[in-house]
Amino acid sequence: MNIRNYTSSVPVINSINFIEHRLASAGATHIAKFYEENRPVGMIFQITHNNVPLTFKLPAKSQAVFNVLFNTVKRPRPSTKETIRSQSDRTAWKILSDWVDIQITMIQLEQAEFTEVFLPYFYDQKTNKTLFEKVAANEIKLLI
Repeated sequence: MNIRNYTSSVPVINSINFIEHRLASAGATHIAKFYEENRPVGMIFQITHNNVPLTFKLPAKSQAVFNVLFNTVKRPRPSTKETIRSQSDRTAWKILSDWVDIQITMIQLEQAEFTEVFLPYFYDQKTNKTLFEKVAANEIKLLI
């Protein structure tokens, strides 16, 4: 399989801590995790832009990774689902960690602005949706 980090052994908590550190180093003022079924599935954070706090929501999308990894198993055993669930959590968070690291590096090297790279993840607490989710659902007409 040629998927980045699909065999990652980095514990989820290490990836989460790294993401928090990178976001804080880039000016995030509030950082929180959100959970489903006692598993972390994403992060919400705020930065201040032009004296306005902006909230962003980053999903780890572990379930999508699980679906891809499980579909590669030819003969699943009883313990296969739990093993792949743990691996998909590590892989999803490690990929998110790498992505955040690259985006923050681009910001620090002045190749991009914070809102430029994180804009799809701008989070509207009233609707509980990101900007991308609103555009994808045609709630905001930006794509034809």
